[in-house]
Amino acid sequence: MALESRITQEEIKKEPEKPIDREKTCPLLLRVFTTNSGRHHRADEFARGNVPSSELQIYTWMDATLKELTSLVKEVYPEARKKGTHFSFAIVYPDPRGKVYRLKDIGSTISGRKGADDSMTLQSQRFQIGDYLDIAITPPNRAPPLNTRMRPF
Repeated sequence: MALESRITQEEIKKEPEKPIDREKTCPLLLRVFTTNSGRHHRADEFARGNVPSSELQIYTWMDATLKELTSLVKEVYPEARKKGTHFSFAIVYPDPRGKVYRLKDIGSTISGRKGADDSMTLQSQRFQIGDYLDIAITPPNRAPPLNTRMRPF
C-alpha cells in the first residue's frame, strides 16, 4: 500500500525558520557586489569565473536580515548613510542547467525608514552558501529605476 504525502508547498513555506545560535554556529563568507547606479550587475558579469570589482566580503549567518546587511554596507560606504538611500537586494546563483548565472530579486530597504522587507532573512529567500548577493544602491535624490523584468501592463 503506497502512502501519499498531503503536505502542500504552502504548508512547507509556513514552517518557522529554526533560530541560529550565533555563539555556536560558524558564520559564512558572503560575497557582496554593489553598484551606485541603482541597477543590479548584469548576470553575464559573473560568467566564466569573473566577478565585478566592487566586492565586499562579509562574515554573517543565514538568519541575517536585509536591514542588518544594509547597516554593514553603510559602514563601508559613507555616502550610502544618507536618509532615503534605497538598497535593492538580489541573489546571484549559478543556473543548474548551464554555465550561466541568474539574478533573483529578494527585497529592498531604505536608509532611515522601516520597510516590509527589513526583517527578511537570507535563509527565508533560499540563499545557499556559495551564492552571491548583489546590492543596487540608489542615492536619495534619485528615484530607483523601474524593474526592467516587470511588464508595464
